[in-house]
Amino acid sequence: MANNKAQKTYYYKSFNDDFIESKNQNYKLKEDYKWINNNIFFRLGSKILYFLAKVFGFFYYKFVLHVKIKNKKILKKYKKQGYFLYGNHTQPIGDIFIPAYACSTKRIYVVVSPANLGVAGIGPLLPMLGALPVPDRIKDTKKLFDAITKRIEQKKCVVIYPEAHVWEYYTKIRPFPSTSFKFPVHCNVPSFCMTTTYYKRKFGKKPGIVVYIDGPFMLDNNLTKKENEEKICKEIYECMQNRSKNSTYEYIEYKGE
Repeated sequence: MANNKAQKTYYYKSFNDDFIESKNQNYKLKEDYKWINNNIFFRLGSKILYFLAKVFGFFYYKFVLHVKIKNKKILKKYKKQGYFLYGNHTQPIGDIFIPAYACSTKRIYVVVSPANLGVAGIGPLLPMLGALPVPDRIKDTKKLFDAITKRIEQKKCVVIYPEAHVWEYYTKIRPFPSTSFKFPVHCNVPSFCMTTTYYKRKFGKKPGIVVYIDGPFMLDNNLTKKENEEKICKEIYECMQNRSKNSTYEYIEYKGE
């Protein structure tokens, strides 16, 4: 990595530390929360809101984040089927828009923490934009699985950030569990990864972004479900680690305590 002095330094005790928290961080889903809402007004509002978000997102993605996406053409080959897209979690807002433009021919649905729905203003709108919150109660886990399965059957893209917490502008890949890969094994579809990297721009303090798309990562029919989870997890983690080496600017330095 080039010798560019970081603008900030954050200290962490573990890779599960959360540096970005909302005032309603402990937000809980309602007992009757619907992961699939078939109400006609919800569905209509969802289409309109998603369109408006993509229009706004284009300017944010292009002129604020300065994103370039490499190798997105490999996703076009899978436009007639659903798939999963895994990424490193380094942009609190950008991680909503970046996959939407990487998968430009598909609508995306993003697995998120329930805390996101508690953010003032935008939180209540996130389900209409495609947020699929991880349930607080174990008994609701099947509802999330059913919702994800339905979106895959509808030939959509489901986005997962297995690192869970946002570490803004982090240039390495944090460890993540194989449990995040139960979904593609359950749905028996390909997985891809997108690795966000950073470089020093000629103008401005904040770095530019280059995102690399890789895959597909396929299941092995000779392995058990658990073995396939571990296989895909290992392959994607190693791929993202390798791609992360393309970062040339550490805008925020993260140091372990």
